[in-house]
Amino acid sequence: MRFKKVYLEITNVCNRSCAFCPKTRRAPQFLAEDDFVCLLEKLRPWTDYLYFHLMGEPLLHPDLPRFLALAGARGFRVILTTNGTLLAQTEQMLLSAPALHKVNLSLHSFEANAGKELECYVNMCADFAGRAAAQGVLVNLRLWNGDSAARTGWNAENVRILDLLAARFPRPWAPSHTGERLAERVYLDRAEIFDWPDLDSEGENARHGCYGLRDQLGVLCDGTVVPCCLDHDGELALGNLLTETLEEILNRPRAQAILAGFRRREAVEMLCKRCGYAGRFRA
Repeated sequence: MRFKKVYLEITNVCNRSCAFCPKTRRAPQFLAEDDFVCLLEKLRPWTDYLYFHLMGEPLLHPDLPRFLALAGARGFRVILTTNGTLLAQTEQMLLSAPALHKVNLSLHSFEANAGKELECYVNMCADFAGRAAAQGVLVNLRLWNGDSAARTGWNAENVRILDLLAARFPRPWAPSHTGERLAERVYLDRAEIFDWPDLDSEGENARHGCYGLRDQLGVLCDGTVVPCCLDHDGELALGNLLTETLEEILNRPRAQAILAGFRRREAVEMLCKRCGYAGRFRA
């Protein structure tokens, strides 16, 4: 069994405080290089694609250049998910890293922080996308703040954001499997706001599948293995990859029960039953 992707959290610290983000109750942490290397070695047989993300802003990690080099030396292709605010300081380093495969830019994070200077921010992200694409790196510009239920005001600037993107990547944009293709290797991904899994939330729905433990899993920066990238507090801790093998962790009854449930489109854990994102997988 191999996974399409593994989320390897290199830090749970962020430089933003987005209104849509659940944050984490875990202690602030930056993954140490020795632990990072240990995790790389244990994950190498299981996947080719590493997402340096779960919570936190990966561009904050002081050892990110070294981590990209270490991952690349082992044949991993690295994907970064970032709010983009640190691109000016890190672009040269990022685009000189052969291991960098893709960058997800969360444009919706700007308005969720009541940000200022929107034009400067979007232009910086768009210019980075153009230069990264020219070097063969995929860039996914995310606007995950659609709100058909009109619950928030976090998307009032979307029209302006789209106009600013169009100034850099002229319309018409071609449809793609994730949204729209703005240019070669540059995509716009639009989606609805979703409710993060929360044991304290009201309501539950057990009738859905999920890609957790089927084509993805997550590893928190303390080594804790979780079924998916939305378990921001490690509620479904399956084991610790710093002290165990992934095979041992995945063969435990809890992990096997979660996987078997998702295969028959049933959530067996309460956290999964209270996951708003899972609505996308319901029949």
